[in-house]
Amino acid sequence: MCYYLLEEGANIMKKLGIVFDNLYLQHDNGMGHPESPERLLAIYDMLTTTGLIKEVTRINPRDATQEEICLVHDPDYFNLIKSTRGRPRIFLDPDTSTSPLSFDAALRAAGGMLSGIDSVVKKEVDIAFALVRPPGHHAERNRAMGFCLFNNIAVGAAYSINSYGFKRILIVDWDLHHGNGTQNMFYTSPNVLYFSLHQYPYYPGTGGINEVGAKEGTGYNVNVPLPAGMGDKEYIKVFFEILGPIAQQYRPEIILVSAGFDPYFDDPLGGMQVTPSGFAQMGRFLKELAESLCDGRLVLILEGGYNLEGLWHSTRAVIEELIGKRKTVYENKNNITKADVVVEQVKKVQSQFWRF
Repeated sequence: MCYYLLEEGANIMKKLGIVFDNLYLQHDNGMGHPESPERLLAIYDMLTTTGLIKEVTRINPRDATQEEICLVHDPDYFNLIKSTRGRPRIFLDPDTSTSPLSFDAALRAAGGMLSGIDSVVKKEVDIAFALVRPPGHHAERNRAMGFCLFNNIAVGAAYSINSYGFKRILIVDWDLHHGNGTQNMFYTSPNVLYFSLHQYPYYPGTGGINEVGAKEGTGYNVNVPLPAGMGDKEYIKVFFEILGPIAQQYRPEIILVSAGFDPYFDDPLGGMQVTPSGFAQMGRFLKELAESLCDGRLVLILEGGYNLEGLWHSTRAVIEELIGKRKTVYENKNNITKADVVVEQVKKVQSQFWRF
């Protein structure tokens, strides 16, 4: 199937809104934890050092309300996280803990997603990138998990349905780890198409090929479980051969992205080989997909990524691509890659629902 993409090297300037707030630095997982405030400080340093801070628009985030959080989370779970406010470290699972300001940061992280969506839908900016923490895509309806408290992108998708009446939302999750929480929250809904490519088998153990959704949501869940060692060529081939054709048929009204940078080739928590150029290629692909399908509406939110140098260079590449400053060229999108066996397996399963 063919679908519209800009010519190689096309360079259209875009107004990019960046969500950031100092409260995100106050969530503290403890000394030595990989999900640390230094992650955001590395990105802030990049924005300042490169001068990109002058080429983007700052979006000041608001706090998500309890009602908005509970579009996807149980009220009792919201109250559990709220009960940690002002208290010393509380472990919610072996990897996930809170500090006195974690609840406040989590409210503003989810609210940062909502502020980004509002800015894009109202055309105050063309694209938004929410640089928030704590991350979100592992958080289940009633459970914290994998460094995540509230599922920021799931709150954003539900908010888009509830506040703007969207009926077709595409979530693309390129984080190294499968977004189990996001998948489960929309597993029976045709209003959200969840697409994930991730290292498998690996934490959290979900994201197999045959997890395709249930009930009315059957066919609206697409997993591309990749073995370790995949890099730029493999990731962009998955985008061209699976994501593109499915998105063209689904025709989303907005695209939301769980942008994890742990597929970076030297990330301590992963085994993938993606370079900053690979992330830029994915950013270009999604920007062009949004332009061709949903009036450019594209909102990204930070998930994982634990190599500080990798975060510095990879977010720079993506942001430069999103604003049109970088001329990214797709790398060998039609050539044979190490992911081809998985690509064909996914196509075989998904061909029940989509044409390839």
